[in-house]
Amino acid sequence: MPPRRHPTLRQRRLGAELRKIREAAALSGPQLARILDIDVSQISQMENGKAGVSRQRIRAIAGACKCLNDPLISTLGNMTQDRTKGWWEDYRGLLPSSFLESAEHEDFAAGSIRVWVAAFMPGLLQTSDYSKAIFSRSILNLTVHEIGLHTAFRTQRRNILTRNPQKKLEAYLHESCLLTRFGGTQVLRQQLACLIEDSHRENISIRVVPFRAHTYPGAIENLTYTTGEVSELDTVELDSSQGPIFFDARNDIDSYRAIFQRIEKAALTEEESRELINETAQNLKD
Repeated sequence: MPPRRHPTLRQRRLGAELRKIREAAALSGPQLARILDIDVSQISQMENGKAGVSRQRIRAIAGACKCLNDPLISTLGNMTQDRTKGWWEDYRGLLPSSFLESAEHEDFAAGSIRVWVAAFMPGLLQTSDYSKAIFSRSILNLTVHEIGLHTAFRTQRRNILTRNPQKKLEAYLHESCLLTRFGGTQVLRQQLACLIEDSHRENISIRVVPFRAHTYPGAIENLTYTTGEVSELDTVELDSSQGPIFFDARNDIDSYRAIFQRIEKAALTEEESRELINETAQNLKD
């Protein structure tokens, strides 16, 4: 079977974890290939997500590398059995792959999705009008048709929290997000009303870091931190105008976890945040 031309985010992550297991054992690709009695090119393709991996192969790699982390190995084995086609695949070829990977990242989360935003509302909480206003100002200089396609995609992303009520969203917003009028005052007013409504849902927590906080606790960029089925599969997505950047190295994960701990300490409570959002909405003037 020829190598995959465009491995998905999940396939690449599976391969990356296999590479970490090999490197932790201080084995080179050729050394592992000799132990498994396979061509060295297969090692490279598996670790790049370009070749499929069976549960049995993962067990063989773990044994060769003397990896005793059974929860991780079992989870990786389960990933090889997942043949579910994500809803975002319907947009492949219509939208940049970076959009699809952000949706897949959210779907990949086994537990909570934690987001920090400093300029505009989190994508998972945006109304369609607010999203449309955001994309109308994109550096991509989108056409009317493309703006509609991007907006429909982002609106569909919101459904992840309805499809899987066990998945929890923890959204941390800087107060500046409540004041930036993408699309004008009426669009922002509707967005704030939707934010208050979402904040009452059991699997959504919305907390605001106010201007009066003693420090600026987060990163300048928007962040998404997802928890995996095991901690080794936690992932951080850093948002940029050129597309998302994903981090899964342990040191990076620890650093971003510390950032979210600082943000949490600086944020208002859920009820205080709801009051501030409501007050902001009432004080908006055309």
